[in-house]
Amino acid sequence: MLIAVTVPVVLVSLLVVMGILWKLYWKGKSGNDEDYAMYEEETPLHIDIRRFTYAELKFITNDFKSIIGKGGFGIVYHGTLENDNEVAVKVLVETSIAESTDFLPEVQTLSKVHHKNLVTLQGYCQNKKCLALVYDFMPRGNLQQLLKGGDDDSLTWEHRLYIALDAAQGLEYLHESCTPSIVHRDVKTPNILLDKNLLGVISDFGLSRAFNDAHTHISTVAAGTLGYLDPEYHATFQLTVKTNVYSFGIVLLEIITDQSPVFMDPQTVHLPNWVRQKIAKGSIHDVVDKRLTDHYDASSVQSVVDLALNCVENAAIDRPTMTEVVSRLKVWLPAVSNEKQSTSGTSRRKYSMDTEILKQFEFMTSGVSNTKSSFQSGNTDGMSQI
Repeated sequence: MLIAVTVPVVLVSLLVVMGILWKLYWKGKSGNDEDYAMYEEETPLHIDIRRFTYAELKFITNDFKSIIGKGGFGIVYHGTLENDNEVAVKVLVETSIAESTDFLPEVQTLSKVHHKNLVTLQGYCQNKKCLALVYDFMPRGNLQQLLKGGDDDSLTWEHRLYIALDAAQGLEYLHESCTPSIVHRDVKTPNILLDKNLLGVISDFGLSRAFNDAHTHISTVAAGTLGYLDPEYHATFQLTVKTNVYSFGIVLLEIITDQSPVFMDPQTVHLPNWVRQKIAKGSIHDVVDKRLTDHYDASSVQSVVDLALNCVENAAIDRPTMTEVVSRLKVWLPAVSNEKQSTSGTSRRKYSMDTEILKQFEFMTSGVSNTKSSFQSGNTDGMSQI
């Protein structure tokens, strides 16, 4: 009796399991283009950028083969458009527009902002089973990856200052040039992307919020990343532009120290507190990333540290505006004209002394003497390099 009952039950169970597995296998083999096509949203967003279908995303990403990033939002894939332009495709799979609170705000925000230091949105996919953003591909990854890139010492102090200025200018644009002003609620090094020339652009606008001049803040549930979160915002849930200033101050300290916002030393410590303690017990050199060795100007580093600590004051009223931050950062890159900054070419990332040294060498070899020449600039180090 036991055998007569058990054997048929086991066989039927096995057949059911095999049937399910077989169905799933062929569903995967046959492709999902037709299934996804029926879920395309009929009502498009009223924005002037390209809308991609799921089938088009699958084509430009070569069937979603190359993953270049992951996060709570989903997965980022590398893709190539018909004109051979490289793009990054951020996909939220198996979700719906109603369930996604970040997707629509990010599309709306990116479609309205246009600045060289903000990521450029190429298009979006509005499918009930697949939401996606398509934006410019940044071949150098993000700032966190670059800072944590091992023993690579190619990221000079000047490079770091340029990237900091890039990010600051992007935030300044959101605060001062957008109507209404836009506050990015997740400013951090992973959200600062870098192009091939190390031009920094701010990305991930899913948590951004806008408010007009009639409101000094927005009351909202606290959002952001541990270590970057403004303590005043965390306590009051009142979002202001100074919330971004605090987070940017943490980014500046990361650029200087190559330390994470929160780390073990040997107990858990917040980066601003660690910097203050190190400087109080020693000198500014004790907080500088060791990979910079001695290839930096101590007074410049001290100035940036002072600015960063000013940005992370507990009270928002004591922090500078992003316009003030940009002005102070530009002071430490005086040899770079605004025109050169806007081109974002490779020469922008070279030492600003190179051109001056070349002029000095031409004067010296040609026998030209000019008391009002660039020799008066005080760059005696340039002559020693020659």
